[in-house]
Amino acid sequence: MSRKEDNKVLVIPCSGIGKAFGSVAREAMYMIVEELRPEETETVCLSLLTLGDEEAKDRVRSHPVITIDGCAQACAEENVKGVGGRSVANFRVVDTYREHRELKVKSVLHPGEAGRKLAHILARKVASQVDAVKAKEEMIDG
Repeated sequence: MSRKEDNKVLVIPCSGIGKAFGSVAREAMYMIVEELRPEETETVCLSLLTLGDEEAKDRVRSHPVITIDGCAQACAEENVKGVGGRSVANFRVVDTYREHRELKVKSVLHPGEAGRKLAHILARKVASQVDAVKAKEEMIDG
């Protein structure tokens, strides 16, 4: 594996099962790793960290991590810390929602157009943070 392939930023959303903002967190992550920054990012399944999967833990310990939490319990952030990783940034869906209260998430299963817009706004913020992390790495490596 080349250095470029192994130098991705991990974007880890909360599981958010049963929570509308958890659905927004996951949707934002997919937008980032599949559309906005597919060459620079990837994800690790949060449940693998919770279960103690060694490969997932090693990736979190050896890569910059950005977490996206859907609620105050901060499960993504706490699980990253719990396995010895360190987040370079943590985003909370509720903070983005507070800036855009007009974007009410419809439901957990169907966030609706407003939920998708909220996820897109959040994804753009996270993508900007990915750019900052990558620029800093280039300065250090260069």
